[in-house]
Amino acid sequence: MPGFVDPKGKHYTAVVQKRAIPARIQTTRHQIQGIVHAPPDQRVTDELDNPQPFLAVTEAQVFDEQGRPVGTFPFLAVNKAQIVWLAPADASSPEAAG
Repeated sequence: MPGFVDPKGKHYTAVVQKRAIPARIQTTRHQIQGIVHAPPDQRVTDELDNPQPFLAVTEAQVFDEQGRPVGTFPFLAVNKAQIVWLAPADASSPEAAG
């Protein structure tokens, strides 16, 4: 990743650009609505295939099995092993087709 070193020796790297994708995630016990982030040249499924064990979700709203709100979180790390399905929140989004 390109970057630079300042005169004091501190290393700086480029900011990783990601696009925000509104999504609904069903886990084994909860449903989550929030924003999933993926690089511009990747699909959400590519993020799921990433070897990292957690998927970052921002602006997360969590609901229990009966659909009752559990909480709202600015950031939530979801264990991928607990994900049953993930869908774009907007069915007309490009992610829905790809």
